[in-house]
Amino acid sequence: MKVTIRDEYIKLGQALKLAGFVQSGVDAKYEIENGKVLVNGEVETRRGRKLRDSDEVMLDGRTFTIAAPQADSGAGLQ
Repeated sequence: MKVTIRDEYIKLGQALKLAGFVQSGVDAKYEIENGKVLVNGEVETRRGRKLRDSDEVMLDGRTFTIAAPQADSGAGLQ
């Protein structure tokens, strides 16, 4: 499953809620602090961990991948 974000990064607790893996920030805090969340295959205990494009998150055997927004190909100064 992919979770597309609007900005350069999203914090782990927010991403878990956005993906529907937890119902609230309190639930996210509990799961993270108890070592149940893996980021890129390693246990992550920081709720504020910044997730960026292609980071993979796993909780209870379910996985999602962060997808950053695509840059506009014609944007910018020339």
